[in-house]
Amino acid sequence: MKYVIIGGVAGGAGAAARLRRLDEQAEIIMLEKGEFISFANCGLPYYLSGVISEKEKLLVQTPASFTGRFNVDVRIFSEAVAIDSANKIVKVKNHQDGTEYDLSYDELVLSPGAVPIIPRMEISPEMPVFTLRNVPDTYAIKDFLDEKHPKTAAVIGGGFIGVEVAENLKEAGVDVTIIEAGDHIMPNIDKDMSHGLHGHVRTKGVKLATGKLASEITKDGVVLADGGFVPAEMVVLSIGVKPATAFLAGSGIELGKRGEIIVDEYLHTNVDGIWAVGDAIAVKHFVSGEQTIIPLASPANKQARIVADNIKGRKVKYKGTQGTSIAKVFDMTVASTGLTEKDCIRLGIDYHKSFSATNSHAGYYPGPTMMTVKLLYTKEGKVLGGQIVGYKGVDKRIDVLAVAIRAGMSVFDLHELELAYAPPFSSAKDPINMAGYVGENVVLGESKVATFEEVLAMGDEVIKLDVRTEAEFAKGSVPGFINIPLHLLRERYGELDKSKPVYIHCQSGLRAYVGERILNNLGFNCYNIFGSYMWYNMWQADLQAKAAENEITSNCARPEFNA
Repeated sequence: MKYVIIGGVAGGAGAAARLRRLDEQAEIIMLEKGEFISFANCGLPYYLSGVISEKEKLLVQTPASFTGRFNVDVRIFSEAVAIDSANKIVKVKNHQDGTEYDLSYDELVLSPGAVPIIPRMEISPEMPVFTLRNVPDTYAIKDFLDEKHPKTAAVIGGGFIGVEVAENLKEAGVDVTIIEAGDHIMPNIDKDMSHGLHGHVRTKGVKLATGKLASEITKDGVVLADGGFVPAEMVVLSIGVKPATAFLAGSGIELGKRGEIIVDEYLHTNVDGIWAVGDAIAVKHFVSGEQTIIPLASPANKQARIVADNIKGRKVKYKGTQGTSIAKVFDMTVASTGLTEKDCIRLGIDYHKSFSATNSHAGYYPGPTMMTVKLLYTKEGKVLGGQIVGYKGVDKRIDVLAVAIRAGMSVFDLHELELAYAPPFSSAKDPINMAGYVGENVVLGESKVATFEEVLAMGDEVIKLDVRTEAEFAKGSVPGFINIPLHLLRERYGELDKSKPVYIHCQSGLRAYVGERILNNLGFNCYNIFGSYMWYNMWQADLQAKAAENEITSNCARPEFNA
């Protein structure tokens, strides 16, 4: 058999290696348009700051090492420019000498990956503009930093790569502004989980221009659609990627609206003998069941193994991608899995949500840090998605939630999980257990929830109650709230009008829940406010900082304004 694989990074290299392990006699040819195969694309931003200091560390395999280990004919600088599926021919262009040739195959695996989206705007040739998708991109940015020593940079796009690039440029001594068209950075989480993240990024010296659309790149910086301006000596574009499938035109292979390759549950295309994996394919979302594009390295590697197994006749189904992801943002960690609230609203899913804020490990052991867990689940309690923002231990907890979703577990199952406990690592009730308890309370109707945005819009027809201590209340409070400390609530509940709903908050949510239970049992109608005062403070700080940043990115930043 003769297997041809288009693409030599995660999906392509993984498929080639697995095929060789299953078939020692086959001829395997792997085509890669660029110079590098099997590189650590998720580690590329960290080379910019020197966290990864050696170029060689970015290369998982070289063409020579891959050939030596797997006996695969690795052809770099070899671009597939067309496919004749009727005759099982790939037309290949050799970028080293400019020649083209036809390559036959018995089975073809497509793993072309994705390419950065370049926005339709005027871009001055005098401004150094970069993308970060592969090793040469990384070298180009690093060389520019080392040779030109820019003082300012604008990163257009606040997703994973954009934020990681901003962090590493800042670590390299560059003053960075992230320009994000959405209302918050890191779109894998919901806006209500972003306020603390925004504050953390700002404390590290990175400026944010959220809700701002870049409309032009001049020689001096980035013009915003609202007339604002971000000065910069370099620009990094990070507004997303699109499947690199232009070469499939006329091949007969079915593509989606965004150019994604349509595959079945076995990762086979609509054309006999042609399979596809990785960032270029449409996948079924494991939770919602919808067809979507989720360009992540881990699913690509899993798909590579499955497609090789299926080529060898094993009939293994790919059950879908749930989008589990995690990112380091300076010393904060942001992670998510499954559906977001935005997804639930878009899909018309009837859902509950809840927040819990807990320490990463036992509070009496030195060094605990706070993490906030947001859970989304059906009215019956089945977990749909989770988001966590914090410091230590976020990776462990998001993986537990990812397994819970894959296993179809509910919030009731989460608090029953027996998770590892010792004071340096967790509490007897792990943050995931606590998230399960909170979710169970909501599902069973033992706790009703509200948001500060909702409550602050209410008038005197409701009671707004802060159950923190008098000392805490004196240091800062939410306008319109009265204070009855939790330890005095049983003595002073008579001060409250039973005919009015009561909306309660504390510092992080636990005391508010206890107060909610006390008053409910005494005949009141109570609601626990999401996030409590800790969230309110982060929200207000974010709003104030955004207002200040709106001034920074106004017309007065333009060079001609100050001329």
